[in-house]
Amino acid sequence: MSATPSVLSFSLIVGRLRGAGCVFAEDEAELLLSTAPDQAALAAMVVRREQGEPLEHVLGWAEFDGARYAVDPGVFVPRRRTEFLVGRAAALARDITRPVVVDLCCGSGAIGAALAARLDGATLHACDIDPAAVRCARRNVAGVGGVVHQGDLYDALPQSLRGRIDVLLANVPYVPTGAIALLPPEARDHEPLVALDGGADGLAVMRRVTAAARDWLAPGGHLFVETSERQAPHAVDAFTHDGLSARLTACDELGATVVHGTRPTA
Repeated sequence: MSATPSVLSFSLIVGRLRGAGCVFAEDEAELLLSTAPDQAALAAMVVRREQGEPLEHVLGWAEFDGARYAVDPGVFVPRRRTEFLVGRAAALARDITRPVVVDLCCGSGAIGAALAARLDGATLHACDIDPAAVRCARRNVAGVGGVVHQGDLYDALPQSLRGRIDVLLANVPYVPTGAIALLPPEARDHEPLVALDGGADGLAVMRRVTAAARDWLAPGGHLFVETSERQAPHAVDAFTHDGLSARLTACDELGATVVHGTRPTA
């Protein structure tokens, strides 16, 4: 399509976004106008959003924990609710000298980067099985000196980290396989299945994380996992079964549920 500056007015963009079902059309129009470098780019971005592509993919970034992080097309978009997980982890890690932080299933890397930015002297490692996510994460963690590895969970990590991780973040996929079709099209059609599908009950990947967590955590080290309210009791059971203490916390404002486990010191 072709467009001139007068055609791509704020009001017209709002109308087109509303017609496409965007609930926050005014806010999105402002972001598109402020991000697009020129009218041709703006026209293309509006079309992409009309076609259902996530706003963050269209913009090329997502706001998370007070900062902007790159989010490439096809990469899982960090959710605002996960800021609660970062806050919980930061509160416990502030008193650890030069903490070792690992972000499993890191996606864009925003979660690990946000936590490392809150801590003094943190060493950050992140990993993901998806090559596109790894490429994106490497850009996002560069500012905090992080390193990103490609591979399946702990298999991706250097063996030198075994038994030394102070804070382990694992925002694993937790949508049950049968519920994938019920997700909004933005997620279902544009985010990688590997970042969404948590197996039959949504907890298959999380159980793999808890099963080996004691081997990788330092004594007294912490594991943080996001889950759903319905799955939370089963997630707690998995933590305790695998030798971690377990605590469940929730934030109604963000709609977030987090399980926090600790490796015993003895």
